[in-house]
Amino acid sequence: MNEQGRKGSLTIRQLAADGLRIDRFTMAPGEAWCLVGGNGSGIEQFCEIIAGEKIDFRARKLSLPPDIGVLSFKRQQSIFEAELRKDDTDYLDRLDPGTPARAFLTDIDRHRRLIELFAFSDLLDRGYRQLSSGQERKLCLLQQITGGVGRLILENPYEGLDKTSRVELDRVLAGLRDRGLGLLILVSNSADIPDWCTHLAAFRVGTIAAQGPRTEVLAEVTACLASQPPLFRVTVEDFRQDRGQAEAADDSNLVSLRSGFARYGEVEVFTGLDLDIGRGDHTLITGPNGCGKSTLLQLICGDHPLCYANDLALFGQRRGSGESIWELKRRMGILSPDLHRNHRVAGSGLAIVVSGLFDSIGLYTHPSEAQLRLGRRWLERLGLAHKAQQPFRQMNYGEQRLLLLARALIKSPQLLLLDEPTLGLDEPNRMALLDFLAGIAGEQLATIVYVSHRPDEYRDFFRQHVRFG
Repeated sequence: MNEQGRKGSLTIRQLAADGLRIDRFTMAPGEAWCLVGGNGSGIEQFCEIIAGEKIDFRARKLSLPPDIGVLSFKRQQSIFEAELRKDDTDYLDRLDPGTPARAFLTDIDRHRRLIELFAFSDLLDRGYRQLSSGQERKLCLLQQITGGVGRLILENPYEGLDKTSRVELDRVLAGLRDRGLGLLILVSNSADIPDWCTHLAAFRVGTIAAQGPRTEVLAEVTACLASQPPLFRVTVEDFRQDRGQAEAADDSNLVSLRSGFARYGEVEVFTGLDLDIGRGDHTLITGPNGCGKSTLLQLICGDHPLCYANDLALFGQRRGSGESIWELKRRMGILSPDLHRNHRVAGSGLAIVVSGLFDSIGLYTHPSEAQLRLGRRWLERLGLAHKAQQPFRQMNYGEQRLLLLARALIKSPQLLLLDEPTLGLDEPNRMALLDFLAGIAGEQLATIVYVSHRPDEYRDFFRQHVRFG
């Protein structure tokens, strides 16, 4: 590392790797940068390289300070998988809650005020697997800050956080910047550009299309992102044609829950919930991190052990009455952070999409040629036909998210359970997905249950709104 690196600058010269071609980028001490780029722009590869997750010394010339901390989707996934390897549920008479949150942090007493700002004080003794995806992101960020890093690289840190948590995070990051911590944040939506950043850069087609002080380049950066065409090009007609002959409808609700409850060990998540979802009752579910939104969807799709203890009926069939969960799942399309985390198996892009026809994580059934053709059509609709044979685990988060969307949609299901489906998607892709969902809702081709933290996703087609406190 050269002298400039020791003084604290992050410098890149003549980077040519992973489809990136960057002549020069320098983040000087005292600067707080926000890098803006959509899916396919190269911003995710840039994050992986400077975070040390992809190393090619022949293709890059980097000058990196030694005290960099990273918060990325890939880093969060690695913690989740490490926790699974330590799962002792099979040796206990209860579910193993995982490593206590406090074990991830350094010098808790010294950072007590910071922990309070993150509304995390009451979660310190909760196990990692008892945290919501938003709470996990908070913990990962606290881990880096309390560990004494001098610079932070943050990949889409606002994703999965409720409104209050986003405001808290902004206040904390602004305070850290004022204390001299170097911040480099990467976002995929212009609404996520923070006020506290001093400099901006826009990624487009593997290059930095604009960079400079925030006040000088803000309009150019936002225009660059807005002009990027979406990868998601699925039409209502695509969905209708793939669906073929719809099953005969009856008068039964798709979902009926009476006095619903959920808990993890001694931790109560929610109780006393009554919910009916009939055909066409498109349902929006909102609430703060950890309130039970994702848990409710896990109950509905049968992925929570308490689904049989609840008074729950799906498609008119009472859970626990001898019905086949696979027959029920055949009529559902599911996407959630939990499903994404659990895709740890080997498999190509095409295999992941086609696995949606079999409701499996990984592909264990030999698909027919017609099923493979259908999977390829979905890859083309997402602009990812060239990823058909690439291993899913080697793709960036945005690409993985689009593939899992295709996995949920490929069988044109009656019930779509979408838990924060736009995580990892840029602004054009988010809007394209929401417009598509509005179209299939308008034609009553599927019933949508949708979890979101973003007010700009609360569309008019939702007929009922479940608000958790």
